[in-house]
Amino acid sequence: MSEISSILLDNAVNEFSKLPGIGRKTALRMVLHLLRQSEADVSAFSNAMIDLKQGIHYCKVCHNISDSDVCAICADASRDDKTICVVENIKDVMSIENTQQYKGLYHVLGGVISPMNGVGPADLEIASLVERVQQGGIEELIFALSPTMEGDTTCFYISRRLQNTSLKLTVLARGVAVGDELEYADEVTLGRSIVNRMPFDYNK
Repeated sequence: MSEISSILLDNAVNEFSKLPGIGRKTALRMVLHLLRQSEADVSAFSNAMIDLKQGIHYCKVCHNISDSDVCAICADASRDDKTICVVENIKDVMSIENTQQYKGLYHVLGGVISPMNGVGPADLEIASLVERVQQGGIEELIFALSPTMEGDTTCFYISRRLQNTSLKLTVLARGVAVGDELEYADEVTLGRSIVNRMPFDYNK
């Protein structure tokens, strides 16, 4: 890609190219698109990003993204509060919600155990999950982590932490292919995997 003659343009392109999956060519197209917009539209765009960064919360119950201390899902009295679906990240909550097949609550771990990447149990929201279970009222925990080695390791670790409870542990039916990321599963497949979930066997 040829060098950009404008320092201001180049700075903007550099910032956009920091976004995941965005190369400099795509970043340049985005910046040039913004330049063609009105000042009001560009201001609205930049203000939305600033408001997002400054005003966003993480639910103190499930760690989902929220506009307040408790997210809309946890605050919804019509949800099944006896069932918790354990997911890796916020995108997985959105994917499962899009299936319209699950009416329980969630717990966002913020990742999976991955020693190769320096991520251990203490780096995730596992302790807060155990605390939620120990508070009582939870009857089923659904492991909805991606069926990768790291996801399975995380399920195994959590199941061991909870093995002395009467909690029912289940896992998504393997309609989601082994090694796939949960967010890329289509809604029908993911929905069926939730409905047809199976008991989790931590002895495997």
